[in-house]
Amino acid sequence: QVQLVESGGGLVQPGGSLRLSCVTSRSIFSIYTMGWYRQAPGKQRELVATSTSDSRTVYADSVKGRFTISRDNTKNTVYLDMNNLKPEDTAVYFCRAFRYSIEYWGQGTQVTVSS
Repeated sequence: QVQLVESGGGLVQPGGSLRLSCVTSRSIFSIYTMGWYRQAPGKQRELVATSTSDSRTVYADSVKGRFTISRDNTKNTVYLDMNNLKPEDTAVYFCRAFRYSIEYWGQGTQVTVSS
């Protein structure tokens, strides 16, 4: 059974930073595109950033210049570094692995940006 395990969420003040991590198996990480998505209360889940197996990245316009997605091939882990956080970044953040029509999701980690 494929597992994606996220960590790193929490409460942070506006302007602060957090790093999210998502670890999975080597067989998944090496060939799947890895991505971060988020879902705020009452809203649809939305793309935050994705990184292909060869580290090509895509970002939502709302996070460009503030968030960075990266992959550590030695740890089978994808990271989301979030800087200059805003209250509107508050959401549950989900890790996703996908390739063609196959996808896997993590359980989500809460990020709350509030003073």
